[in-house]
Amino acid sequence: MRAAVCTGPGGPDVLQLRELPIPAVRGSWSLVRVRGAGLNRSELRTRQGHSPNVRFPRVLGIECVGVVAAATDPALPEGTTVAAVMGEMGREFDGGYAEYALLPNSLLMPVTTTLPWDVFAALPETYLTAQGALDALGAGTGEGKRLLIRGGTSSVGLAAASIAGGHGLEIAATTRQPDKADALTAAGVHHVVLDDGGPLSLGALWPEGPDYVLDLVGARTAVESLRLVRRGGTVCVAGSLSGWSIADFQPVAMIPSGTRLTAFHSDDMKGDTAALQRIVDEVEAGVYRPNVDRVFALADIAEAHRYMEDDRARGKLVVLP
Repeated sequence: MRAAVCTGPGGPDVLQLRELPIPAVRGSWSLVRVRGAGLNRSELRTRQGHSPNVRFPRVLGIECVGVVAAATDPALPEGTTVAAVMGEMGREFDGGYAEYALLPNSLLMPVTTTLPWDVFAALPETYLTAQGALDALGAGTGEGKRLLIRGGTSSVGLAAASIAGGHGLEIAATTRQPDKADALTAAGVHHVVLDDGGPLSLGALWPEGPDYVLDLVGARTAVESLRLVRRGGTVCVAGSLSGWSIADFQPVAMIPSGTRLTAFHSDDMKGDTAALQRIVDEVEAGVYRPNVDRVFALADIAEAHRYMEDDRARGKLVVLP
């Protein structure tokens, strides 16, 4: 089989297309013929050498969609359409950047869908993360409430806007690139807020602040998000575009009284078949947008990583083996 192998930490050129043996099934692991894989910034950081306990060479890819090619679970017979996310895919064991992937049965989510592979591949990690983060905020049934998405043109940000719009929230979203404003509007964002890197103000838009802030930028903006949200509102940090750690964080001083700070990690949604099926159904019905920016061939994976690293995407990047 063909696979994009990360030969060691470094730039995009450490991703090399190689011929590898097709893995043999074992124990509670089944073989999936990969038909598509969404690209994620966490894979970029793994490639750069920032993921602990990753041994190279490694086939990256924390998600994929495809068809069971060889089964070890009667509930997942050969020919079943499945998706898989997280669970140390592409880190402790080889992931989705390949024509075949040997995956734990516990990660495989059987899904019924008529979506083309590139669209289906754009959904699992992105939409499950967005849904989980909105649930953590308590914004799942927030008609009439106000939501600010920081890092709005990330694939998760666009997915969150699509979901939140379906629940009737009024949505503002930030971007540092004015030419990406149209992508936010198309995703259902009502107010585009340009972030120039300085202090952010929403006074002219929402003087009392939003009810919820979904912070996908992360460490650099989390404290400011706590100042922006209305008193008694909720901030959920669910991204790490600016890193993981908040320097000199002082909870009593930095969290306004009654305001809530929470977090969401996408690994919490792994194996959630019911949630993914609902998402797929909403995309098929035209309620949610898949937000696919570009589709790459497996042979072009290094180019795909350059595109992602240069922050050129306006939505999800997908590779089709």
